[in-house]
Amino acid sequence: MTVMGHIFYNWLSKSAFATALILLPLMHISDASAGNEPLLSPSSESLQLGEQMYRNGILPSGEPIQAFVKGDLPVPGTAFSCVSCHLRGGLGSVEGGVFTPPTSGLQLFQPFKILFKGLTQTFFPFPDRRPAYNDTTLAEVIRSGATPWGSTLNDVMPRYLLEDNDMAVLITYLKSLSARFPPGISDTTIHFASIITEDVSKEERDSMLAPLQRYINIKNSQVNSYKSSLGKKSRQMAENMMVSKELSTRKLTLSVWLLKGAQNTWHTQLEEYYRQEPVFALLGGISRSGWRPIHQFSEDNKIPCILPQTDFPVISDTDWYTLYPSKGYYQEGQAAARYLISTQEGKTDKKVVQIVRNSIEGAALSAGFEQTLRERNQPPVVTVQLQVGEKITSGFLQQIIKKENTETIILWDDTDVLTALESLSSITNKPKSVFVSARYLGDKLHKLPDNAREFTYITYPYSFAKAAVPSAMGGSILIEDESKTLVNLAQLPGHKPPETARQTSETITQLITMDLMEMRGNYYRDNFLDVLGMIPDQPSPTYARLSFGPGQRYASKGCYIVQLTRGESPVLVKKSAWVIH
Repeated sequence: MTVMGHIFYNWLSKSAFATALILLPLMHISDASAGNEPLLSPSSESLQLGEQMYRNGILPSGEPIQAFVKGDLPVPGTAFSCVSCHLRGGLGSVEGGVFTPPTSGLQLFQPFKILFKGLTQTFFPFPDRRPAYNDTTLAEVIRSGATPWGSTLNDVMPRYLLEDNDMAVLITYLKSLSARFPPGISDTTIHFASIITEDVSKEERDSMLAPLQRYINIKNSQVNSYKSSLGKKSRQMAENMMVSKELSTRKLTLSVWLLKGAQNTWHTQLEEYYRQEPVFALLGGISRSGWRPIHQFSEDNKIPCILPQTDFPVISDTDWYTLYPSKGYYQEGQAAARYLISTQEGKTDKKVVQIVRNSIEGAALSAGFEQTLRERNQPPVVTVQLQVGEKITSGFLQQIIKKENTETIILWDDTDVLTALESLSSITNKPKSVFVSARYLGDKLHKLPDNAREFTYITYPYSFAKAAVPSAMGGSILIEDESKTLVNLAQLPGHKPPETARQTSETITQLITMDLMEMRGNYYRDNFLDVLGMIPDQPSPTYARLSFGPGQRYASKGCYIVQLTRGESPVLVKKSAWVIH
């Protein structure tokens, strides 16, 4: 596929075009230049209280906001917060055929005009024009649903019971919501950065950066052509693709921030990079030793970070600014626990023993396994910790089996897995099942002892994509055949670090292409992430699929359980469907 074809393929696909279609009302309701208008700055305390009301449905007093839906059904504001429909950036959404308009101050307090009137009226019963709100009319529509143009909002919009003081706090926050462009946005350029730690090889670094830089070079070439006297064709193409003139004339840059030394110094290094080169968002990035300091830097500075490549993401239900490819090792631990629960619950009273190497990989696998068991109210497992350099001997294993009366062993290790499995296969009281991690084993996967394969189960977080077929754009795309259960190991897509780095970066270019087009000049960081949450699922040669949704922060959400057949040409056999965490 040509580079241009690669960039625009997903945008032109049926699902992506459908997303563009439903977002048309959001694309044409704002003037991007308004993002730089000066506004009065309310106190930080007032903004925090208003944010609490908007995002969580909590009054400044700490009590839940009271609301009514469907006319007279009382509900707590915590269950129907503003952010759930209008989204975090306040630029609105579409769900279930209901168009939720923007709530940011720059939209509310100026006249509303929608282009493409006929298309909008067909899909969304909303006026193509409305007068600007003021504090009085906005308070009225929040309380009663009565609009300034004389109609009533859809009854899916809650009516919030707010006292005057609380209403003033909320309106003050709405006036500040998506009101100023963040650092990294200038009149001519959108600045990005990619973070790489010094433990990453040059080959892997280059594989990750090449697709990003190629995409940026093409985008900037289009801008140059658009601005030239000979750029009529480019302008027509942009208009046909519904790309705003504002986006077509704005270039992109990509800085590379290299982190060195101990992790406890990374935050300081990042703050200095950011001081010198303010960026709008972080694209990709790689670290082999964890992402927590970078994750925290993104949270502290409210900087989106898109698909960083790390096996050790931060696991959080509340943090917002980093969107990971997956939960890494933690996700495999989750899958093993879910599979065990589904296949063994009520069938045995034997204990489960978890043997864990004292390593960052072992800790992540064990954490995902144990947390999932707790969430499902399962009894705790017996955990045996292996210190660095400690060997797994046959006697060690037999002692554990006899002492704990176990039929299931979870073996989170790579150093001694092959030796341990060989030992287990030769003892009389061997377990019925042993679980190991494909990610942890790496290229040792196909070396599993032949006589241990019948009782060894493998957590496998990768795709079973097998075939490349011509696409409509003249290149090739990976097609996953879910009906095929046997896949030759040699036919699987490469999961070597440089290959995975390249594939993930190519996915990022597709996401950013769609995201920037659908933002329509509303370059606010929360809106950037809101739009990503509405992008259709994306195919992935590395993972089974990457799926997105509002507030979701891990794009690949599952894992297979597989076994390896015996013989010199091993075949992976699916023992489960895609186990969703």
